[in-house]
Amino acid sequence: MTSRNLFDIKGTKILFSGATGVLGASMALYLAQQGAELLILGRTPDKVNALRDQILAQGGKAWGYYADVTDEESLEKVGQLIAAQHESIAVLINAAGGNMPGAVIRPDQTFLDLDTEALKQVMDLNYLGTVFPIKAFLPLLLKNQSGTILNISSMAASRPMTRVMGYASAKAAIDNLTKWLAVELSTKYGPNFRVNALAPGFFLTEQNRTLLTQEDGSLTQRGQQIISHTPMDRFGNPEDLLGALHWLCSDASAFVTGSVVAVDGGFSAYAGV
Repeated sequence: MTSRNLFDIKGTKILFSGATGVLGASMALYLAQQGAELLILGRTPDKVNALRDQILAQGGKAWGYYADVTDEESLEKVGQLIAAQHESIAVLINAAGGNMPGAVIRPDQTFLDLDTEALKQVMDLNYLGTVFPIKAFLPLLLKNQSGTILNISSMAASRPMTRVMGYASAKAAIDNLTKWLAVELSTKYGPNFRVNALAPGFFLTEQNRTLLTQEDGSLTQRGQQIISHTPMDRFGNPEDLLGALHWLCSDASAFVTGSVVAVDGGFSAYAGV
């Protein structure tokens, strides 16, 4: 049997939505450093261009494309442009997402205070913002007769948490979509199509820093609750996602599909006692 590097992703074309956030940028830069060719998709040209230029400055290969992941028409146009420039892709990563204050139930509120318009926006961004890119860019994977889709889930999907009602619901839908699509693509298009998801635990970013830490760096009550429920006793660092990311984008996970891989320091495994 010929020996080969199952983790080799050099030259792999990866279309990456949501790559300009803290975690997304870390993942995109790492993949480029491993030789992957990054097609960066975002709705803010300045952010897309900045990440593209950073990858190019480090000797990597990257292109920038602009679209709102909740706008099917703009995604279809980008798909046509990518088909003309690159013909096909090997991996699609869906990392666009986020939360809104109106879709959060604060301790001083009840479910009756839920802002349903904000809920719709959160569901659209996190769920349809994954469904629409898959629909638009699946033809680019089909041209290869093989392909990998990697969605981004959350601990909130499998362990519903207080406050983040809208976000948790949307990410639970991502888990179900991931498993459904894994079956759909394998049975309709063949065994060389895989769909998985990464479920990050709690990573300290600018988006949630004030929720988890005080101004002096000490933990808030919610931050302490999370750490006390995390056997590894710390928040995640962006680098903690890179090993699982690389594995799921490579042939090393060739027989893995329909899986939601937790990278959470043991949070999901701990019963609290």
